[in-house]
Formats: sequence, structure tokens, C-alpha cells
Amino acid sequence: MTTPKQQQQQQEAATQQVLMKTKSSGTMSFMGSPTTEDKDEDMSRSVLSAFQAKEEEIEKKKMEVKARVQLYLGRVEEETKRLADIREELEALDDPKRKEVAYVRKRIDTINKELRPLGFTCQKKEREYKEALEAFNEKSKEKSQCVAKLMELVSESETLRFKKLEELSKHIESLK
Repeated sequence: MTTPKQQQQQQEAATQQVLMKTKSSGTMSFMGSPTTEDKDEDMSRSVLSAFQAKEEEIEKKKMEVKARVQLYLGRVEEETKRLADIREELEALDDPKRKEVAYVRKRIDTINKELRPLGFTCQKKEREYKEALEAFNEKSKEKSQCVAKLMELVSESETLRFKKLEELSKHIESLK
């Protein structure tokens, strides 16, 4: 299969041969040979028809190449469309996940922001609770000590009162 450039070169060479033969036949016809003129005409017609045949062949090959290129471009366009569809499908697959992940991450960030002050408050309340518990325990201890002291004092007081009552009772009996 010859390239268009090679075909053009062959065409130019054939045209130059025809021109050279025509020039040489013109000089011969001057020399008075009528049969050479007919031969030259036949030759120029055959060269011209060969030239036209080559032109048609070139045009035919040109059309074939053009058709192949169009076919190839059509396939390329189809593949491009398919790739675009695949890309869209991939993006569609990723979008819901991305949205969900982004939503969950934002929610986590929001909760973290809310947890920090709550954590500080919790720690503060725990310290306050421990302090209050310690104070409560101290007061309970102090109360139990006071109750024990009160019980001791009450029992001493009762004992003393019983003694005084006995003494008074003895003193009253002695007066009788």
C-alpha cells in the first residue's frame, strides 16, 4: 500500500513523461509523420486515462482512509462517553459516603466541643462532691462524738441526780 505522498510523486512522474512524449511527438509531427501523431494522441489518451485512473484510485484510497478515521473517531467518542459515564458512577458512589462521613465527623466534632466543658464541670463537681463528702463525714464524726459526749453527760447527770435524790431522801428520812 503506497502513501498519498508516494502516489503524488508517481503521478507527477507520469505527468512529466506525458509532457516529454508530447513535446517529442510535436517535433516529430513537424517532421511530417501523420502516423506518429495518431500514436501520440493514443499515447496521450492512454496516459491521460492512466492519470485519471490513478486519480480515482487516490480518491478512493483517500475516502477509505477518511472512512477509517471517522470510524476510529466514532469509537474514540464512544469510549470517551463510556469513561465519562464510569467516572460519574464512581463519583455517585463516593458522594453519599463522603456526605455521611462528613456529617458524622462534624457531629463528632460538635460532641467533642460539648464534652470538654461538661468534662471540666464533671471534674469540678467531683471535687466539690469529695469536699462535701469529707465535710459531711467530718460533721458526722463530730456529731457522733457530740452524741457520745451528750450520752456521757446525761448518764453522769442522771447518776448525780440519783445520788442527790438519795441524799435528799436520806436527809428527809433522817428528819422524820
